[in-house]
Amino acid sequence: MELLIGCGNSREKRLVLKESPGWTKLVTLDINPAHNPDVVHNLEVLPLPFADDTFDEIHAYEVLEHVGRQGDYRFFFDQWSEFWRILKPQGFLGGTSPVATCEWAWGDPGHTRIVSKENFVFLSQDQYQRQIGNTPMTDYRFCYKADFEPAYIHTNGNTFIYALEAVKPSRYKPNGHA
Repeated sequence: MELLIGCGNSREKRLVLKESPGWTKLVTLDINPAHNPDVVHNLEVLPLPFADDTFDEIHAYEVLEHVGRQGDYRFFFDQWSEFWRILKPQGFLGGTSPVATCEWAWGDPGHTRIVSKENFVFLSQDQYQRQIGNTPMTDYRFCYKADFEPAYIHTNGNTFIYALEAVKPSRYKPNGHA
């Protein structure tokens, strides 16, 4: 089962994250009821209206830069924790966003943050284990216990394309200890 967030009027599958090039059982979500989504919901309202381990894939095309605020680390980690919660073990979240240097990154009045590969370092519990104490990486494990591993990171012109795999169970280790 797949979830397409911020579906708008399109139901196109732009990224193939697993073996199926098409949708198997698509659920759509959008804030605008005029787009006729299966679920009308504001992505800034958490928790998301789905049970744990519901989806094999979540797709977000030109969506995540519209929710949250640059520098609001609590919402950032709460939102990614929700995506992790509703993904099945080894499920994927794939999406596209404008690259930071694109005129649309901040030119669109609805964009409130940048989505970049650097953000994804903070979503991997493995990176915390490797970097805390060795690099200037901030330790957000006090508010983030979920776990993602980047599976695909690519820039194509002005578009940042990404896929992250939900690592379940999480590799989170309290205070960095096993």
